[in-house]
Amino acid sequence: MSSKIEEAQEHIRQAEKCLKTSLLKWRPDYDNAAEEYNRAATCFRNAKSLDQCRDCLMKSSDCHRQNRALFHAAKCLDQAILICKEMNNLGDIRKLAERSCNLYQQHGSPESGATVLDKAAKILEQSHPEDALQLYKQAVDVVTIEDSTRQGAEYASKVARIMVKLGMYDQAADAIRREIGLHQQVGSDGAIGRLAVALVLVQLARGDYVAAEKAFKEWGNCCDAAEVQTLESLLQAYDDEDPELAQRALSSPFIRHMDVEYARLARDLPLPKGVSIAPKANVIENAAASYVSPNSGAAGDAPKPPAADDNDEGGLC
Repeated sequence: MSSKIEEAQEHIRQAEKCLKTSLLKWRPDYDNAAEEYNRAATCFRNAKSLDQCRDCLMKSSDCHRQNRALFHAAKCLDQAILICKEMNNLGDIRKLAERSCNLYQQHGSPESGATVLDKAAKILEQSHPEDALQLYKQAVDVVTIEDSTRQGAEYASKVARIMVKLGMYDQAADAIRREIGLHQQVGSDGAIGRLAVALVLVQLARGDYVAAEKAFKEWGNCCDAAEVQTLESLLQAYDDEDPELAQRALSSPFIRHMDVEYARLARDLPLPKGVSIAPKANVIENAAASYVSPNSGAAGDAPKPPAADDNDEGGLC
């Protein structure tokens, strides 16, 4: 290990020597300096000194950039991403991926730039989904500029699924519609049918039944028979406030076997509450005396005359 460290330090001294200028050397030798820094990075990696390895890769990238070797500069940053992953230093990965992608684009290799963004997003997806989301969105923009529609649809799918995972249903609906548009360009009706189901689920999660029904009417012609039957039952259940029918529709096999994010969304979707029926009023017997009209009594029920006064006893004098 110590020999590798010493070897790396020697390469760094040589790189610094290449960068120095003098009266007879007006311009730094960026090409050889980049190579020396890259060799130092390899030695540091073999010695498990990952911090110094990453720093040397960054310096090598900067030298390549100064020398207008943009592809090699981007490649060094690409390698630095993997070193950060080994170090479990995920906070710097998004920034490195964006810089690498920018250099690849300047060189004229946008596909390589999108690949870097995709690789970095996969690393961040579980622990930093917000950063992964931004990287996938940039990847969509990069490949669609180059008319790589199929690749753009793949990245757009990842954008929509992360949004669903994060509960960003409004943005997820827009992302799914964009993904549908990309599949329309290549005529992939089967994918559009599956996305129609996903869009209906997202609209129901938003609590917008009208938008869910509109999505089905717009894209339902791309669904197969089983999907159409399930969506019709699902929308009818929400229209009729029938939770049992909705549960049966959401438990259909093809919904359970959708992408994990959509299957979980269907599992956790709030069911309609059903139509509530007002309970009958309870009658309490003998709670109050019955009312009797004075005009409704029979002759035998007439009130008795008042008792005679004691002063009237014996009659008239």
